[in-house]
Amino acid sequence: MSMTRSKLAWMMAAGVSLLVISLATLQGQAEDKPVAMAAMPAVEVDVAPVVARKVVDWQSYSGRLEAVERVDIRPRVSGTITEVHFRNGAQVKKGDVLFTIDPAPYRAEVARAEAQLAATQARVRFTSAELDRAAKLVADSTIPRRTLDEREHNARDAQASLRAAQAELDVAKLNLSYTSVTAPISGRVSRAEITVGNVVAAGATGVPLTTLVSVSPIYASFDVDEQTYLRHIASVKDQAGVPVQLGLANEAEYSRAGTIDDVDNRLDPVSGTIRVRARFDNADGLLVPGLYARVKVGGSDPQAAVMVDERAIGTDQDKKFVLVVGDDNKVSYRPVLLGSRQEGLRIVTGGLQPGERIIVNGMQRARPGDVVKPKAVAMERPVTQVATR
Repeated sequence: MSMTRSKLAWMMAAGVSLLVISLATLQGQAEDKPVAMAAMPAVEVDVAPVVARKVVDWQSYSGRLEAVERVDIRPRVSGTITEVHFRNGAQVKKGDVLFTIDPAPYRAEVARAEAQLAATQARVRFTSAELDRAAKLVADSTIPRRTLDEREHNARDAQASLRAAQAELDVAKLNLSYTSVTAPISGRVSRAEITVGNVVAAGATGVPLTTLVSVSPIYASFDVDEQTYLRHIASVKDQAGVPVQLGLANEAEYSRAGTIDDVDNRLDPVSGTIRVRARFDNADGLLVPGLYARVKVGGSDPQAAVMVDERAIGTDQDKKFVLVVGDDNKVSYRPVLLGSRQEGLRIVTGGLQPGERIIVNGMQRARPGDVVKPKAVAMERPVTQVATR
């Protein structure tokens, strides 16, 4: 019995000793932990100063290219197509012959009208001579006055017939000229819808032989919102002075500069937009009517703006923010309001001041309140050369 009690006492003493040793060990680790944390080095991040520039306030829109002039080529006389003088899709100049309609019937009509004119001219000469002769005989009282009136009437009738014959000849010659269908404008012709051997009918209801569109200049039509119209277009007396730039679907930037050509006379109350048309040079012929176009309209006067690289902008649910590094190298959270993208940078309309340092690389390694090791870099990323294969 006494041995059992001694054994239990010894086991309890051993347990107490182990508990004391464990508590001492944990206390020592807790005392060493702040020392270990204090020894961790500051995170290195790339920091750049906020850029302040004067930029044009651009607003981007989507539109379509339109030809300045578009013509449906239709025959003005009926007949059989005997020749097509162009290659489908070719560039043609004003006055170039596109189609030939069989001219034989119209040449015959010209010959008939010329003969009719000659006959009428002979009649005019005859009636004029008869009138002169009658005037002399009436003076001598050889013929009655009635005969003179009749011959005067015949002379006037012959003169009227002469004018009608001349008009018929002019019409016949005009119809003959219409057998050569020419280009009314310079531009790019479509394919021949009616080929050799087909009979065509004259008039607006006839099937177009082909279509022709002008090449340069070219229009880009797009819908501008009310605010942009009031700020950039309506407030400018000379709308041609409003800067406009155009980019195609396969271009990252805007490659062409143009001017506002005209603005519609009313705002659509449903969409809240107004139709605007800009004019662009197209000497190389690359722009084709119907192509999708990215168009941006700018204010006439450059305005001061605060700009940062897209790398520096983070997203916090529905908010945008940047991490600002103070003079003590401590990181702080800063919500910002963003504007349009200009010159490769993003305009910040609120939340930042020029010259403030923000993290542009390493945001994932820094948190608000941390002290970091800043490495100064340029706000813009360097342009890299892409090797072509």
